[in-house]
Amino acid sequence: MRKLVLYSIIIVSGLVFIGRLFYLQVYNTSFAALSEGNAVKIIYDYPQRGYIFDRNDNLLVENQPSYDVMVIPRDLKPFDTLEFCKILKIEKEVLLKKLRKARNYSPRLPSVIVPQLTKDEYAYLQEKTRKYEGFYIQKRSLRSYKTKNAANVLGYIQEVNDRIIEKKPYYISGDLIGMQGVEGQYEEELRGIKGVKYLQKDRFNREIGPFKDGKYDTLPVRGKDITLTIDAKLQAYGEKLMTNKRGGIVAIEPKTGEILALVTAPNYAPDLLVGRKRSKNFTKLYYDSIANPLYDRGLMGEYPPGSPFKTITALIGLQENVIDTEEHISCRNGYYYGRNNRRLGCHSHRSPLSMVSGIAHSCNAYFATVYRRIIEKYPRPQLGIANWEKHVESFGLGNYLGYDLPVGKRGLIPDSTYYNRAYQYPKYKWYATGTISNAIGQGEVLATPIQLANMTAAIANKGFYYRPHIIKKINNQPIQDTLYTKPNHTTIAPKHFEPVIDGMREVFTNGTASFLQVKDIPICGKTGTAENYVKIDGKRTQLTDHSIFIAFAPKENPKIALAVFVENGYWGARYAGRIASLMIEKYIHDDISRKDLEEWILSHSLEEEYAKPYSGEPFKINQ
Repeated sequence: MRKLVLYSIIIVSGLVFIGRLFYLQVYNTSFAALSEGNAVKIIYDYPQRGYIFDRNDNLLVENQPSYDVMVIPRDLKPFDTLEFCKILKIEKEVLLKKLRKARNYSPRLPSVIVPQLTKDEYAYLQEKTRKYEGFYIQKRSLRSYKTKNAANVLGYIQEVNDRIIEKKPYYISGDLIGMQGVEGQYEEELRGIKGVKYLQKDRFNREIGPFKDGKYDTLPVRGKDITLTIDAKLQAYGEKLMTNKRGGIVAIEPKTGEILALVTAPNYAPDLLVGRKRSKNFTKLYYDSIANPLYDRGLMGEYPPGSPFKTITALIGLQENVIDTEEHISCRNGYYYGRNNRRLGCHSHRSPLSMVSGIAHSCNAYFATVYRRIIEKYPRPQLGIANWEKHVESFGLGNYLGYDLPVGKRGLIPDSTYYNRAYQYPKYKWYATGTISNAIGQGEVLATPIQLANMTAAIANKGFYYRPHIIKKINNQPIQDTLYTKPNHTTIAPKHFEPVIDGMREVFTNGTASFLQVKDIPICGKTGTAENYVKIDGKRTQLTDHSIFIAFAPKENPKIALAVFVENGYWGARYAGRIASLMIEKYIHDDISRKDLEEWILSHSLEEEYAKPYSGEPFKINQ
């Protein structure tokens, strides 16, 4: 019996041992993979990145050759570090640190030691690479810009970091990736697909030819070219007009939603973020907390919309049937309300006014009356605000528009929950008059320039808009995405837009922007002045007002709708109105007849205004 047990143990142990060997040699390929990994060198063949064109097929971005010094740590042999550092113009400590990082990343995969050599540096090092075993030169392509504008639109490329590699396995150390703007949003289309070559090595670590006759090799696939909706000439002109000013210009083609210009000021030249100087320049731009050149004000600046918002108040009033175009409302230099006879001030103009003339002369009393009727149409202000909010948001305000750029802000359209919290309801009641400043875009309402431009396009289209977008074609094929080709309808009936558009036309013919008319172009617009508050030492402090202007042209079959926002620009027609008129004429006529407007804008700077000493942050109600 004891012999049987002993034999059984020996047999079972043998079977287990044989089974384990069989598994390791037949089913488990990890040792084979490791063996192949030690005998195979992987070389990546990077494709050309896709070109970027403007709407008129002008080349904006192409490629230029670049050369990276790579290392495979396991292949390193002792070398003269001082000589190597001298050739590459780097410190020895920097080299050793990069070598340690490369080994930690992977002993057998390549890592970048020195990126983006110049042609001269590459030529000099190429002659000496045989002395430095384990190092080799990888050819890539960097961006080459044919424009000095639109850096915020185009974005930039940079080397991937560990976080990106972990999140996106396609990339390895040293790869480049698009960041921000078009480069970031359309990275997968632009980058192409890198090719791979596997080289067989012998036991002396020498390359002896393609691994398995190149069976697993792949060719690179060139990145796709993309065509933007941007008009490069209009973009450049907008940036020129915004020199020494801060703010944003967004121009849209109403019938398509295509973004014609997306200007942020101040901006920077796109070639600053190319090559070995990229890191130094980016750091300088990033820490410029005063001008904030990396901050896209056109997409992210949240401001009170000011008087352009009166057009929305008028449209909601017509839709809710609380006003008609014939009723005249009196103005005694302001709107008076409440038990203490509080006053919402207004500038001097003739009185009383109808809707068309109310828009033309931007009467605060008229629109405060209409707004109050909109809210008080319902038994409780909460219901009135909810209905008002529904109408306003149908114009794309108060939420992300969903455009194809990677940054943005949603703005603010306050709802009943907002005011219940602000007024501590039900402890304290609140009424329409407590939100009366919303009537003129000066209350709690906040909007970005692109939202105002989109709102203007919806008015130009008499009740609908196409989602703003920056892409026009990919590899010369027009976009078919219904996200950008399907119209979004507002809650306002088309018939109500005619009087509002007539009022916007009168802004130019005999209203607040009558001195901004352009010959042969019937422009419809609305001036705006937004109060500008900051917190200084915890106190609400008023600074110089912002200048705002919205417009579209021509009145019939409009080709362009835009919003201009100039920080600390005093009042709507002073800076933003002039810029809007010039942008419209430039786009429609490709020439400027109003040289007086152009000379004034180009010769006036707001730098002294921005240099006024204050230490604070933008003020928001109940923040």
